[in-house]
Amino acid sequence: MSKKKVVLAFSGGLDTSFAVKYLTEDLGYEVHTAIANTGGFTDEELEVIADKAKRLGAASHASLDITKDYYDRSIRYMVAGNVLRNGTYPISVSSERIFQAIAIIEYAKKIGADAVAHGSTGAGNDQVRFDLTFQILAPEIEIITPTRDMTLTREYEINYLRDHGYVADFTKMEYSINKGLWGTSIGGKETLHSEQTLPENAYPSQLEASGEEDITISFEQGEISAVNGKPFADKVEAIREVERLGARYAIGRDMHIGDTIIGIKGRVGFEAAGPMLIIAAHKMLEKHTLTKWQQYWKDQVGTWYGMFLHEAQYLEPVMRDIEAMLISSQRNVSGTVTIRLRPYGYTLVGVDSPFDLMKTDFGEYGEVNKAWSADDVKGFTKILGNQMKIYHNVQRRNGKDE
Repeated sequence: MSKKKVVLAFSGGLDTSFAVKYLTEDLGYEVHTAIANTGGFTDEELEVIADKAKRLGAASHASLDITKDYYDRSIRYMVAGNVLRNGTYPISVSSERIFQAIAIIEYAKKIGADAVAHGSTGAGNDQVRFDLTFQILAPEIEIITPTRDMTLTREYEINYLRDHGYVADFTKMEYSINKGLWGTSIGGKETLHSEQTLPENAYPSQLEASGEEDITISFEQGEISAVNGKPFADKVEAIREVERLGARYAIGRDMHIGDTIIGIKGRVGFEAAGPMLIIAAHKMLEKHTLTKWQQYWKDQVGTWYGMFLHEAQYLEPVMRDIEAMLISSQRNVSGTVTIRLRPYGYTLVGVDSPFDLMKTDFGEYGEVNKAWSADDVKGFTKILGNQMKIYHNVQRRNGKDE
């Protein structure tokens, strides 16, 4: 009788290393490991992870590069929506997990797996993101979660692996780092306490540059198209270039405090020089190229889009409707933004765009009016105030003047 197949979302860490052995030895599965790379791993790191899977006894291992897919299906819309969770966090890890889950379940279906497994704990958001995606895209495939279900200690997992012939250095890192194309999250002892923040050495990127430096970021219909005048057909490489420039100045560091899907508050540190600079530049360009009501409604829609993406609702069909609105809003968001970088911060200098709504024949704010007369403004102001005048007149008549 052939063994049942399980695809394990594998990172090479302690929990997923334990899962390979446990699924093989205790549950009798044929384990196929897979890692979905959203731009956070080098080729060398992927080779190390593949070697670990092989030494643990995985029947096969796959490295699934979904970086471009992640950009096409998520990042471009997060830029269009200027998505910052609670006005702070570019939902780096939250958005990645959905697409990693999609890639893992699609791979499981491709190889005819009977089950799929992940190493998420029972205390965070990722368990919901993986489970929900798996359930929707492949309800017929069983989901196995040893780490969550068995509530094991690190010592138990290390001893189990040693007893089954696998020894490795599983020294617990002081900080938990999750790196991807759209930013790096950092968890550690300080993130567990409301009154503390991360120390300088917790951040993977360290300050290297001093003084100031001007850079330019160009957009075509809302999508990044050039950096410092150099065109990028590959948007992923454009993002990496902005990240490289900004990370030298230790830009994009912050602490995110938010509500988890399961209802508790959570804190995580992050660094995201590329995302923060791109979103800031894009938002400034929109201020020049969109009307007041375009900006207003796009802000509402962008906030909802970010919230739904964070809370594992990517496959809800309303997300496709929101994406269509976001893309439509970008038709005139083209131009170049200059940003002045400095250690730990930046200043938005200015915008050059053929669609700049400041460059008109109607007048210059606070200076000259060309398309209306003084009498036009006097009449407009009288009409504009009618409803407020009526309200306050009624209040005075009833002795309730405000």
